[in-house]
Amino acid sequence: MRLPQYSAAAGRGAARRRTGLFAALTAMALAAALTGCGTGTPAAHTASGAGAAADADAVEPLAGTPEPRLPVTVRSADGEDVTVTSADRIVPLTGSLSEIVFTLGFGGQVVARDITATFEQAEKLPVVTRAHDVSAESVLSLRPTVVLADTTTGPAEAIDQIRDAGIALVVVEPARELADVGRRIGTVAAALGVTSAGDELQARTESRIAAVRKTIPTRGEGDAPRVAFLYLRGSASVYLLGGRESGASSLLEAAGAVDAGKASGLKKDFTAITSEALAEAAPDAILVMTKGLESVGGVDGLVKIPGVGETPAGMDRRIVSVDDGVLLNYGPRTDRVLAELVEQLYPDAGTGR
Repeated sequence: MRLPQYSAAAGRGAARRRTGLFAALTAMALAAALTGCGTGTPAAHTASGAGAAADADAVEPLAGTPEPRLPVTVRSADGEDVTVTSADRIVPLTGSLSEIVFTLGFGGQVVARDITATFEQAEKLPVVTRAHDVSAESVLSLRPTVVLADTTTGPAEAIDQIRDAGIALVVVEPARELADVGRRIGTVAAALGVTSAGDELQARTESRIAAVRKTIPTRGEGDAPRVAFLYLRGSASVYLLGGRESGASSLLEAAGAVDAGKASGLKKDFTAITSEALAEAAPDAILVMTKGLESVGGVDGLVKIPGVGETPAGMDRRIVSVDDGVLLNYGPRTDRVLAELVEQLYPDAGTGR
């Protein structure tokens, strides 16, 4: 399905457009929150993930100063061979790419941000992208030496305009699951000429994710909680249930849970919420983005959406919420997201945080 403001570069094919939809949904949710579309008050959760949520407001750069070995030529995900000669002025066109760039230690060289780059080190930078709507003129006015995009970035005309101006623009495939985290970090690091730092960040991230997974309590066969991922945008009356391609399955499964939408046979990324679909999914808990939950009036509003209140999760008011800006990023802060999921799904077990 296609939603307003979602744009993939023309000519990259339907497969890539589908691959980018979950990232577009994430960006739209956060963009709506930042421009005042959210309503209601913060929800009272059955369990609290406050520790991880507080950490999510900042990235943790690697120690030391990056020393790029440039020039370097890399293959862009849109098939172009791109030569990067300088990393002095970097413009990442998605929040998740900004997260990687800052964590690699290049925060001082980043000159602009996407609206989804909400962590504290980036918040004062000028915004040149809003929900995948790139302003080529704004980007070029900042005289970047390298621009990083992904396959959900658009419109295509803006990407072409930046390239036609002679700017090195590298397109990166988005991450859809935990297995993609290392690949995405490595791609960005290679484009910036710091492959060794990329290896270090990959190792750190994977180690931290593994440590969180060890905190998941052992459960008997068939006892894993069923969790439905709902995308909510109350101000626009958008209520969607995540399926196999939503981007949340890998994260839920890493947290020892079952993706209820996927398990109920939903093969698409998202489908409109119906009482029948929710009854089939039968979730024990519901995962939402924090601002999306606020947009429907918190837990009280969520359980009024047709079908939600009749699910085991709705009857128990068992709602798990994670900050919009990090939930589906699959990057250097994914261990924090996973820790928050574990903490909220198993409140009696503790996560060591």
